[in-house]
Amino acid sequence: MDNIFEALRESHEIQRKLCRQLVRIKPDDSRALEIFRDLRIELAAHAAAEERFLYAQILLDDMGLKSSRHALAEHHEIDECVEELAKARGQHEVWPELAKKLSHEVHHHLREEERKFFQVSGKILSEKQKKVLANKYRKDLQRMRTVVAP
Repeated sequence: MDNIFEALRESHEIQRKLCRQLVRIKPDDSRALEIFRDLRIELAAHAAAEERFLYAQILLDDMGLKSSRHALAEHHEIDECVEELAKARGQHEVWPELAKKLSHEVHHHLREEERKFFQVSGKILSEKQKKVLANKYRKDLQRMRTVVAP
C-alpha cells in the first residue's frame, strides 16, 4: 500500500502531461478543447480531494499552517487561470498565451508542493495516516472527476 504523497504524484503527472499537450497544440485544433476539458477536470478533482484529505490535516498543525495556506492560495490562482482560459475559448490569438500562463502556474505549484509542502507534511503525518489518507484521497479523486465533469 502506498502513501498520500505517491497517490498525489500520480495526479501531478497527469496534470503535467495535459499541460504539455495544451501548450503544444494549436488553438484551432479540435483536440485543444478536449485537452483543456480533461485538464480542467483533473485540476478541479485533484484540488478538492487534496484540500480535503491533505491540506485540512496539515492546517491543524502549527508547523504546517503557513505552507498549507500558501498551497491553497496557489490552487485559487490556478482556478483563476482556468476561468480565464475558458472565457477565451475561440479566441485563437490569446489562447496560446493563456495556456502557457496556466501551464506555468500548474508546474510552479506542483514543483513547490513536491519539494517543500510534502516535506513539511511528511514530518507532521504518521506512516499510518499517510496510508489512510492515500485511500481516502484516491476514492474522493475518482468521485470528484465525475462530479466536476460537464
